[in-house]
Amino acid sequence: MLVVVKAYATMAVVPDRLSLRMLGAAFESINMLGMCHLQPKLSFPVTFSTMLTSARLAVVALFATTVLAGKRGLCWTFYDQSLDPGVFNNGDGEVVAIYDYETYAPVSTNGNGGLGFIGMQRCTDCSSSPIADLASRQASQGWATVFTLNEPDINGITPSQAASWYIQYINPLAIKKALPAVTSSVTSGEGLSWVSQMISACAGQCYFDYINLHWYGTTFAEFQSYVESAHSQFPNYQLVITEFALQNPAGGQAAQVSFFQQAFPFLDGASYVQLYFPFVATSPALLQADGGSAATIVGTGSCLYNNDGTPSAVGNLMY
Repeated sequence: MLVVVKAYATMAVVPDRLSLRMLGAAFESINMLGMCHLQPKLSFPVTFSTMLTSARLAVVALFATTVLAGKRGLCWTFYDQSLDPGVFNNGDGEVVAIYDYETYAPVSTNGNGGLGFIGMQRCTDCSSSPIADLASRQASQGWATVFTLNEPDINGITPSQAASWYIQYINPLAIKKALPAVTSSVTSGEGLSWVSQMISACAGQCYFDYINLHWYGTTFAEFQSYVESAHSQFPNYQLVITEFALQNPAGGQAAQVSFFQQAFPFLDGASYVQLYFPFVATSPALLQADGGSAATIVGTGSCLYNNDGTPSAVGNLMY
């Protein structure tokens, strides 16, 4: 989705086709990725007269002629050194973000490829992303959003432990924040129920903007139902979906393509979904060599790259 705002000297003309709600979503995406330091809060209904007299909006329009409102991002890995994330940054504004499960910048042939980098403190403390370095890395790299804890619901971290850790280390960051990324497990104490328990354990003291989801399953209908149920359970928060794909389908890449052809339009049209990252931004050869169990659990059909570094059949759906 690409929303274009043309800059006029007097701000007297705004294209009629511009949706105010799309504009609001665009500014949210820009603020999340650190592309703009202003975050207009539009109240609805808003008249064109009101919009035209908004000084903050005028400043943004005068200094940024293009507003990117895409939702798609790259789920990067530590073994992607030979790949270029910039191949998905072709100027159409669909792919806007990249994260790599760490608080260090993506390792690649082209840095973050011009995409907005989102740091992730995937563990409470680990050698690759020491918790002691979280604040300094964020400050030096300037990322505007942080993701936290990778699947703690199945990795032995209780909601209470996560809440205490979050309050101590994540709250102080004056940026957008996502709660820990959980699995789609429906087992009590896992998945969305784990998130609910963490929020209760926080007792109103955890400051966050996004619910972070992972999903692997067998059909698009299951995926859609899961996303909609998450929204129903947490209606006041935007969702970010940072891993999702079919679980090693018999149809291989063709089945993954069919799934994503349904999933992408659904997510693009869901106003409560802020960003989404199909699994995974790597190649089949790299996933098989270094991806551990992922190559077996998910298969290589959802890889966004071919082995020669060009976009795969799934990758070509990204823009």
